[in-house]
Amino acid sequence: MGAFLDKPKTEKHNSRGEGNNLRYGLSSMQGWRVEMEDAHTAVLGLPTPGMTDWSFFAVYDGHAGSRVANYCSKHLLEHIISASFGAGGTQGSQAVPPTVEAVKSGIRTGFLRIDEHMRSFSDLRNGMDRSGSTAVGILLSPDHFFFFNCGDSRAVLYRNSQVCFSTLDHKPCNPRERERIQNAGGSVMIQRVNGSLAVSRALGDYDYKCVDGKGPTEQLVSPEPSVFEMVRAPEQDQFVVLACDGIWDVMSNEELCEFVKSRLEVSDDLERVCTDLFWSMTSGSRDNMSIVLVCLPSAPKVSEEAVRKDAELNKYLESRVEEMLSRPEEVGFPDLVTVMRNLSTDGGMPTLPPGGGLASKRNVIEAVYNRLNPYKEEDGVSTSDLHSHKSFA
Repeated sequence: MGAFLDKPKTEKHNSRGEGNNLRYGLSSMQGWRVEMEDAHTAVLGLPTPGMTDWSFFAVYDGHAGSRVANYCSKHLLEHIISASFGAGGTQGSQAVPPTVEAVKSGIRTGFLRIDEHMRSFSDLRNGMDRSGSTAVGILLSPDHFFFFNCGDSRAVLYRNSQVCFSTLDHKPCNPRERERIQNAGGSVMIQRVNGSLAVSRALGDYDYKCVDGKGPTEQLVSPEPSVFEMVRAPEQDQFVVLACDGIWDVMSNEELCEFVKSRLEVSDDLERVCTDLFWSMTSGSRDNMSIVLVCLPSAPKVSEEAVRKDAELNKYLESRVEEMLSRPEEVGFPDLVTVMRNLSTDGGMPTLPPGGGLASKRNVIEAVYNRLNPYKEEDGVSTSDLHSHKSFA
């Protein structure tokens, strides 16, 4: 179930890119976990003749180690390509794209192939490494979205200013998943496979894939993804979010998308939007966190009004924190949790970012606090305590 650090590692890995009429930003953070087990893939233009206008994004949430997640981040796409685009062929000198059904079938086949391939690795085969990984992603053609997920990482499409689509998490307590687990001789206890694994589908996890007489999709844990196809609506499609369960455990689909929309109206820096999201995670996630944000041509644009209101909110928070810290306190200098608690009851607060609340402004509040704090962390005052506080979402 994972071990935790005394203090979270908040350094972030960020990246961005642009191409194929898309923009993407991504960010990942180790957080409280002892090891960073997440991985990701972002490819603009597939390395296949005639497919340079296709793109691929995915997030992998590893568990019991990072081996499977890291390998899949480098090689899952090539397995999907070989299974999907072999069905395309050529017409004259031009490559012919595969059909929708060929792509959907190719994604499923790609998952099964990479899972079987990794089983041959000696450390995974012999149980020296028992790691596994969920996977969620999207393959974009000029005309279609192909969403896929295996496990409880999730993809969401924001269209027409509302959540239009979400993948469905694979959890052991889902009736279909429970039936397969029980048919394979297993059980679901405390919402986990055999009381241990919290997901019912994953890549790797070969300890749960060794039931004699059962095929790969009939095991206690299946490597088969769910695959969904949607026709693109260029005038309405705004953005896609891919994220591990460390994010979805804290925010609902609607909360996250409303927060992203509000941040896109303030900044066109997609890395900043992703890292702003992590600031709003102070309300509880102790997991690794990874997010990929893919902006489509109709994504929200920066608004002068939104920028002005955001600047006013920041200025208000800074002045309120300065005011609180300038008061003589009989009980001593307040800690950051106390400052946040006092702000959360402030009836004069301007409108906060939807979905993120006060916690999404923690970077602004903490910057002022650290500047005025005479004790700093070396004197035993730790701002990291705020990461475990659950009152400021």
